[in-house]
Amino acid sequence: MPLNIYTCLLRLVAPLLWAYMYLRARRAGGDWQIFSAERFGSYALPWDGESPVWVHAVSLGETRAAQTLIRQFIDRGERVLLTHMTATGRAEGARVFAAEIAAGQLRQQWIPYDFSGATQKFMRHYHPRLGILIEREVWPNLIASAQVAEVPMVLASARFSEKSQKQVRQIDQVFLTLMRETYAGIDLTLAQTEDDATRLYEVGALNIHVVGNIKFDVALPEVAVDAGRAWRERLGREVIAIASTREGEDALFVQALAGQASTALFLLIPRHPQRFAEAAALLEQAGIAMVRWSVLRHNTQPEQLLAGVKVVLCDTLGEMPFFYAASDVAIVAGSFVPVGGQNLIEACALGTPVIVGPHTYNFADAVTHAVEIGAAAQIESAEPLDAAQRAVSMAVFWLQDQQALRNRGRLAREWVSQHTGATTRIMQHITELEVAQAQTLPLQH
Repeated sequence: MPLNIYTCLLRLVAPLLWAYMYLRARRAGGDWQIFSAERFGSYALPWDGESPVWVHAVSLGETRAAQTLIRQFIDRGERVLLTHMTATGRAEGARVFAAEIAAGQLRQQWIPYDFSGATQKFMRHYHPRLGILIEREVWPNLIASAQVAEVPMVLASARFSEKSQKQVRQIDQVFLTLMRETYAGIDLTLAQTEDDATRLYEVGALNIHVVGNIKFDVALPEVAVDAGRAWRERLGREVIAIASTREGEDALFVQALAGQASTALFLLIPRHPQRFAEAAALLEQAGIAMVRWSVLRHNTQPEQLLAGVKVVLCDTLGEMPFFYAASDVAIVAGSFVPVGGQNLIEACALGTPVIVGPHTYNFADAVTHAVEIGAAAQIESAEPLDAAQRAVSMAVFWLQDQQALRNRGRLAREWVSQHTGATTRIMQHITELEVAQAQTLPLQH
């Protein structure tokens, strides 16, 4: 009954949800294909061959996180169906798995909207032999349709904050046991931390194991890393990255940079491409000498073009490993406005010390541990501009003691290496689930 009520209400409010997605797509950029047939469970191409392993990576961060796990399945001869909700996630998947897509080893699709008909058609069309949701994105009809189609579902590297728990409980206040039944319908829940596991259990999840965060298993491209380090060496100038800025943060950091007299070069890296022009306009209005990375990136003598330049506006996608490798310090944004923070693990994996803002609930456990051992620092300030200014000042201060900076970088690399192995643990639990499913299958028929 709760599922039927939810489905009816979802149909009624669908126009509002589509309007929200349209506005979100305008802010985030890319072609979201909101009314494409895929979003409603209809597909032009048939699925040929054996049932695929289905991996759902909602957006950019989850797609990056899932890379090592997806490659594990491909390496053992599986075909993979990779779904997304956002255009940035789909673009990243297309870039990272271009060769596998061309070879027919991987196919990308939009995740269907959570209408019962759309999710049922999705399951009938692909009938995946296994479904893996990366970190989050648990939808009632999607799980219910998987149960009907006998598709085992795994929630992998699950993170579940206090905010998420509160939201789920609020939904169940309206829809009775809807979300509790949905989480109970997941066959295997693999949480990042003990706190995540406890909160997931409290909202109904069963068969829970703590495996860690697959983002620690990041496999950064060696070519891009080597190129970034070589670029920094050729530049002969200290570099501070301000990475993955979200809406509202570019203005904060432009103001912070306007009052900063350091000779360091700053890389301003907006997370979404639709804000590149806006960030450029902010820099120009503030009178800050800047150049776009798209103009600079193929220049063989960057030190000459960058003479007198304070900021490089990084207006391309997919080059974060290069930028982190080229930087002495990384200010990881998304944490100076209340959106929960962005991934600091990639920078730490390269030995680039990190500074984050006060809003890091999406990475709370990782940030706490990194700060405790000295691999990162967190700015505590309730006022966004003050937090941005303090972060820039701290980064500049760190540059003054190169030995201490190298020590922070060493601690950052060690911290990441100590937390690797989540992918292996996930694969072990999935293998155990597959064995258990195979043993019980004859009893069901």
